[in-house]
Amino acid sequence: MSEERWVSLTPEEFDQLQKYSEYSSKKIKDVLAEFNENGSLKQYDSHEPISYDVFKLFMRTYLEVDLPQPLSTNLFLAFSQKPRQETLEHPKEEVGNSEASAPESKTAEKQVPAKDQVAAIPPEKLVAQSSGSESPIVYLKDVACYLSLLETGRPQDKLEFMFRLYDSDENGLLDQAEMNRIVNQMLHIAQYLEWDPTELRPILKEMLQGMDYDRDGFVSLQEWVHGGMTTIPLLVLLGMDDSGPTGDGRHAWTMKHFKKPTYCNFCRVMLMGVRKQGLCCIYCKYTVHERCVSKNIPGCVKTYSKTKRGGETLLLRPKAQGLVLQPSLLSFPSLPQVMQHAWVEGNTSVKCDRCHKSIKCYQSVTARHCVWCRMTFHRKCELSMLCDGGELRDHILLPTSICPVTRDRQGGKSDGSVSAKGELVMQYKIIPTPGTHPLLVLVNPKSGGRQGERILRKFHYLLNPKQVFNLDNGGPTPGLNFFCDTPDFRVLACGGDGTVGWILDCIDKANFAKHPPVAVLPLGTGNDLARCLHWGGGYEGGSLTKILKDIEQSPLVMLDRWHLEVVPREEVENGDQVPYNIMNNYFSIGVDASIAHRFHVMREKHPEKFNSRMKNKLWYFEFGTSETFAATCKKLHDHIELECDGVGVDLSNIFLEGIAILNIPSMYGGTNLWGETKKNRAVIRESRKVVTDPKELKFCVQDLSDQLLEVVGLEGAMEMGQIYTGLKSAGRRLAQCSSVIIRTNKLLPMQVDGEPWMQPPCTIKIIHKNQVPMMMGPPQKSSFFSLRRKSRSKD
Repeated sequence: MSEERWVSLTPEEFDQLQKYSEYSSKKIKDVLAEFNENGSLKQYDSHEPISYDVFKLFMRTYLEVDLPQPLSTNLFLAFSQKPRQETLEHPKEEVGNSEASAPESKTAEKQVPAKDQVAAIPPEKLVAQSSGSESPIVYLKDVACYLSLLETGRPQDKLEFMFRLYDSDENGLLDQAEMNRIVNQMLHIAQYLEWDPTELRPILKEMLQGMDYDRDGFVSLQEWVHGGMTTIPLLVLLGMDDSGPTGDGRHAWTMKHFKKPTYCNFCRVMLMGVRKQGLCCIYCKYTVHERCVSKNIPGCVKTYSKTKRGGETLLLRPKAQGLVLQPSLLSFPSLPQVMQHAWVEGNTSVKCDRCHKSIKCYQSVTARHCVWCRMTFHRKCELSMLCDGGELRDHILLPTSICPVTRDRQGGKSDGSVSAKGELVMQYKIIPTPGTHPLLVLVNPKSGGRQGERILRKFHYLLNPKQVFNLDNGGPTPGLNFFCDTPDFRVLACGGDGTVGWILDCIDKANFAKHPPVAVLPLGTGNDLARCLHWGGGYEGGSLTKILKDIEQSPLVMLDRWHLEVVPREEVENGDQVPYNIMNNYFSIGVDASIAHRFHVMREKHPEKFNSRMKNKLWYFEFGTSETFAATCKKLHDHIELECDGVGVDLSNIFLEGIAILNIPSMYGGTNLWGETKKNRAVIRESRKVVTDPKELKFCVQDLSDQLLEVVGLEGAMEMGQIYTGLKSAGRRLAQCSSVIIRTNKLLPMQVDGEPWMQPPCTIKIIHKNQVPMMMGPPQKSSFFSLRRKSRSKD
């Protein structure tokens, strides 16, 4: 392929490709299997070059959707190269200069043509002309290797996959040229991830030289995996496996861009570069160059005690350069364990807690801070010895609070650290500091446009990593089992409303003697429950320390939960599966469920178009507008019967397109369909008898802990838009009751807590299940306009 036609992916296109890969349910190895004898792509040879049409078919099979035309064209041209016979005449010795194809492999030497010029040429013509008289070719191995680096999974699995991918003769050996092609793909992925290749290139070159022990030019699978697994920068690039136990002294490295002068904790030399300059441990913030990470650096902080409470043991950590590990866990027969500081030197720009003078970060390693309490001192200032956990002491589990317990394999539950062959299982017993309320943090990393991944890393540093759990690794159950015998613990659910409901269901199944209170850090799109509990409509990047301090002072409120039963008729039509049998927020049928269902179907088909809250709201607006003209749920009263506490509600004279059953005063991301009830007219109901009289309903107050449901009618999508924008105060109040029965006679859209489905004729029963304690956030600050509205309502 000629250099003047070389096209590389932009950062935006690379990010888009990553999102496609994340949402795909298939793996590269599954798609390659389709080239076998019984596969859907058996007519093509995976070892031969493929054309643009076959490339598009391969990408469609892998991603399960069609790539946008510009992205598909640019990706093909980025991988394409001249025929292999020409490249073999000029073999490259260095890793970074390999002739192997990959995105951006030649753009570093020569600028690409302007994007508008490339876009102006039809894709087929651009591909046909990209190499003059010769058509560009793409080798499937290079594409598969590149895309496998974007997938989630264990590093050792990725290394083994890449080895077998290029071991075409299946002799269990790779030559130098094949290894160079693999490493070249790694370098280009690193460049797109904003790594500095000048540091990574010599590390990978040294890795290749070290693999070939007998210097015969070939590397076996065992040598390849061992060399890759002992090269830490490569492991970070492949995605270090975090599914195993944390807190065993291993660092959890991540590449980071430092905005302030930062020094290597090992060699004391400043980290240089305009991109991501070095590796930083997410647990202790120990920072090193890529070249220094394989040196004899100290281990990470220990997250639990190595001795049982009351044992006669003195645990000493060895001193090492950069990480001052003084005696941290002291234990004597008659005294409780005492926690001492775990110091990490350098890279702090706050004031000293002893002399209260600023610490200048540009003067090399001049200070040290404690990993647990965040106290920071100049090196010359006198250091305090005892650590109490700092300002987060009410939430944090210090290592002295987590003790190992050895039990027989048949006795009790395990938190997952079970030996496959041994008869003993190691468990941990939590003995919190008296007067504290340890916090169990459950994070959904996929919520909020992958915002949960950043939240997970931050909590790993702010708290003990053992009390922070990734919901992708087994859901809420491992964390709840770890805290099962802990008194007065709290739960922080980081995710959307669906994540909160999932956690509440698991807490119910855990059968705790005392239900732990739950706080919410909203990361989803609607976050209606979080809004009602005053935690806001979405996390916007504020201080997590402040949020933890707010949780410490949070009052409790009881949240009603309702059992939802859907009984289909005998003549069942084809419909979807009911997503939940528990209702926490709301249930609806009709126009709003139709919009939500169309949104859900589109998001399943094109997930890359729904990667931010703003985009999601724009899609809702578009579907709401089209629903206004389509009116797919008009004359809803002809197809449903509504019964509240055994009393039928007459809908014959009411022209509705939707009905909503509310438990909380928020829907559609903050909309209150029931409306506000003026305090001077509100009536506190002592009985739970059904109310259907419109005059009485005006005085009924909505409360999420009154064991009552509010039934609201919607006239159409236009009315929903008016309520959402504030042009109309609320929907039509139909009833307030303690149970609801709805009978339908046709296929209708429904939704519960934001999850829609199409339901054939059925009978729906909603009855009270239980109440759970939730933590209320701080009172929200009122704006000038809300104060004006309140003053007018009082007048």
